[in-house]
Amino acid sequence: YRMHSEYLRRLYLKNDLAEGRLEVDGRPVSLTDIRAPIFVVGTVKDHIAPWHSVFKWHRLTDTEVTFVLTSGGHNAGIVSEPGHRHRKYQINTQKHDDLYTDPDSWVARAPEHDGSWWPAWTSWLEERSGKDVDPPQVGNPEVGYPALEDAPGSYVLQK
Repeated sequence: YRMHSEYLRRLYLKNDLAEGRLEVDGRPVSLTDIRAPIFVVGTVKDHIAPWHSVFKWHRLTDTEVTFVLTSGGHNAGIVSEPGHRHRKYQINTQKHDDLYTDPDSWVARAPEHDGSWWPAWTSWLEERSGKDVDPPQVGNPEVGYPALEDAPGSYVLQK
C-alpha cells in the first residue's frame, strides 16, 4: 500500500521524477544520467498516462529511446499478447544524438505494424542481452542462497 501510494503521489501527482526531485539514498535521480537504451510504451487511448506525455521521455533523457505507440488503452494496450486480434502498433528508435521529433510528427512517420508489440520488445531485448544463464537455486546453501523461510513466506501474513 505504502509503495503504491508513494508511487502515485510522487510520480503522477507531483511529477518528482521528471522534475528532478525524486531521491534514492539521499541523492536526486537525474534521467539524463541514464546511458542504457530505453524502451518506452505508450497507448493511444490511455486515460492515466496519455501517450503525448509518455513521449516526453525523448526530451527528458540523453540516450537512445525506442518508442512504441500501441492501439488500445491503459490496460488493453499493454496486455496485448501475440495472436490478439485487432491490435497494431508503431515503433521507431531515436538515437541519443538525433534531433528531437515532436509526437505528432513522430506518429506521422513511424511505421505501423499489425499485431502485438511484444515480439518487437522481445527482439529489442535479445539484441541487447547476453546469453541465457540458469537462475540461482534459491534454497540451495551449496550455491550461497539459503532459504530465508518456508514458502509462502511470512510477508503474506502482514497487515
